[in-house]
Amino acid sequence: MKTNVYDTLLERDYIAQVTHEDEVREYLSHEGATFYVGFDPTADSLHAGHLVQIMIMSHMQRAGIRPIALMGGGTGYIGDPSGRTDMRGFMTPEVIEHNVGCFVEQMSRFLDFSSDKVILDNNANWLLPAKYIEFIREVGPHFTISRMLAADCYKQRLDSGLTFLEFNYMMLQAYDFLMLFRRYGCRLQCGGDDQWSNIIAGAELIRKKEQEPAYGLTFKLLETASGQKMGKTAKGALWLDEEKCSVYDFYQYWRNADDADVTKYMRVLTFIDMEEIRAYDKLEGAAVNEAKKRLAYEITALVHGHEKAKKAEEAAASLFGGGGDDSSVPTETIGRDELGSTFIDVMAGHGLLKSKGEARRLIEQGGLYVNDQAVSELYEVLDESKFDDGELLLRMGKKRYVKLILVD
Repeated sequence: MKTNVYDTLLERDYIAQVTHEDEVREYLSHEGATFYVGFDPTADSLHAGHLVQIMIMSHMQRAGIRPIALMGGGTGYIGDPSGRTDMRGFMTPEVIEHNVGCFVEQMSRFLDFSSDKVILDNNANWLLPAKYIEFIREVGPHFTISRMLAADCYKQRLDSGLTFLEFNYMMLQAYDFLMLFRRYGCRLQCGGDDQWSNIIAGAELIRKKEQEPAYGLTFKLLETASGQKMGKTAKGALWLDEEKCSVYDFYQYWRNADDADVTKYMRVLTFIDMEEIRAYDKLEGAAVNEAKKRLAYEITALVHGHEKAKKAEEAAASLFGGGGDDSSVPTETIGRDELGSTFIDVMAGHGLLKSKGEARRLIEQGGLYVNDQAVSELYEVLDESKFDDGELLLRMGKKRYVKLILVD
């Protein structure tokens, strides 16, 4: 008997909320059914926070359900207020178009875009040509101010200053769902649990305008065991673009996951079989390290390919084993004009640590190593004698390595 993909999502612990569980399960039993996930192109790369919805799209596609990847070329001009305490900056059409292209390239590593197996659309196609009076007459009567203000995405912005521009966002996202229903017969929207209010608004709009059923499903936002948002590194977001986050740093992020998070990440961010994951669940102590290595390799291979994942794995094993193979370690170029600067200034100036204060604390706590030698002087300077053939290996803490390259 063929497993319903809804049961797969349940087993792997993706689902947070669903509007109509029985109806959604039935809908997902029909091969060729569509669902959509939206992506606002606010950067030129996806980050680790996007991996959950991409994995859900991949599971659905493998089950014969056709994903719609909706790019927010229109809503990108406004920005979703969900989870925000400030207003997003404005982007030009050229920037939005470039970012959309980057998203598609990265998503193609997870999804098969051939033969219309993924529908790629952009809400700029209907939002930008829309005339305001016509739009507000069609959509506005179905939204009440009191209902909208009750949504978490708006409540948290009221004190800091919710703009009318952002207040439109719920209606625009609901209109997207309506348009995708009209274009492709799409009856299911999926998104992070912070999108629950927006998703419900879209499903209700379809019911009111078309007298047809539509559904919503949200997935759990990925957090660490301590409740922190997953995917932040010392240099910012954990980007999928290796120019923004090296393959080695990406690998090391997962290799250093907390013990309590390892199998959770395995369930939602890899295709490792559930039976194997349940076996990893039983590991304790040092044995958990083997699970961490497997996790780091699998996620890195999905994002960057097996060859680069293997190099990152080998580099990590060699460095921690004293072998010294640092070919895959991220690099940072240092100009000769920076010789004589303190390590504090270099690390903070190149964004290797967030601030000079953090750099000082690292040295004071004995956590900075230069070519495996601990730096004991707080204001020790970078000089040419520390470089070997123009290279210097910097270790910050137990497991973070950066290779400094001296350039003229």
